[in-house]
Amino acid sequence: MSKYIKSILFTLVLSLVCGGLLTLASTGLREYQLKNIELDKSKNILKSVGLLEDPKSYSTAAVAQLYEAHIRQVWVDVEGKVVQEKKGENDLLFYLFIQQGKVQAYIIPVHSRGLWGKIAGYLSIRNDGATISGFTVYSHQETPGLGGEIEKKWFQKNFKGKTFLDDQGNFVSVTIAKGTVKGQIPKSRQKNFVDGISGASMTGKFLSAGLKETLNKYEPLSKKIRTNGDTFVFLK
Repeated sequence: MSKYIKSILFTLVLSLVCGGLLTLASTGLREYQLKNIELDKSKNILKSVGLLEDPKSYSTAAVAQLYEAHIRQVWVDVEGKVVQEKKGENDLLFYLFIQQGKVQAYIIPVHSRGLWGKIAGYLSIRNDGATISGFTVYSHQETPGLGGEIEKKWFQKNFKGKTFLDDQGNFVSVTIAKGTVKGQIPKSRQKNFVDGISGASMTGKFLSAGLKETLNKYEPLSKKIRTNGDTFVFLK
């Protein structure tokens, strides 16, 4: 066998081995990334209901234990009727926060356009079906120090206690103001607004639109919860 053929065979074998190793490494990395994404989602769901004050201080096992003890995943159709599993493309996913044997809140996924990319997070709503108890963001591409402030505690805590209904019980959503709420929003509407971020009005505009679209999709579910009180009998 000539040196030329040997060189070709060596190069071919080396390429196949390296390709296989890269494929294995890529697959392993992808699985690791997916696990981290799911862990981050679990942390944010728990954070939205106040169970994780500082998610970074909890181990993976501790997060899993809290999630298993307090969170239940549920699917509903567009009319707010519970389905055993996702059957149609319009079925909606939400989560129940259960504590001391009672549903304290429900959590809905939020997906919104941002200024530079998509924003993803969770909004938790009290068992009255109208009052927000928490908001978190786990993925965004907004500018640090500007729109990126949506991931900060000071911004997210402004949602707590706000409502997406007006005084007559009509759906109006919750809106991010341009600046502070006090002084520019009428007192009767302040419960439907949160303080905005200085220099990030477009991020606020897009996120407000995303929140409205999300809350509106889940409004049939919220109406059922408001009708049944905090018993959640429609889930049985």
